[in-house]
Amino acid sequence: MLICHCNIITEKEIEDAIVDLLDSDPWQLIVPAKVYHYMKKRGRCCGCFPNVVETIIRVTEEYHVRSEAGGVDIVSHLDRVRELRIQYGSRTHERRLTNHRAA
Repeated sequence: MLICHCNIITEKEIEDAIVDLLDSDPWQLIVPAKVYHYMKKRGRCCGCFPNVVETIIRVTEEYHVRSEAGGVDIVSHLDRVRELRIQYGSRTHERRLTNHRAA
């Protein structure tokens, strides 16, 4: 699935970049800008960033479930990330209000 229309980046490419970053340091904070920098791209309109954040959370969670890390650390860390997403970033999606309908 195409995630970034400006740079023509697929979900698979983003997932691979996230896994590569996690392989180098499993507990680093990964944000969309870090993923794009790793892929030698840059955010243009940044409308895809909410989808990239969701992909980062999903892939990171799956990565740590497969690893040998303790389950308590993973859950508490991901819960904090979700709380921050709700607090700061869930009011809009691709710069549109949540009640926006295209059709």
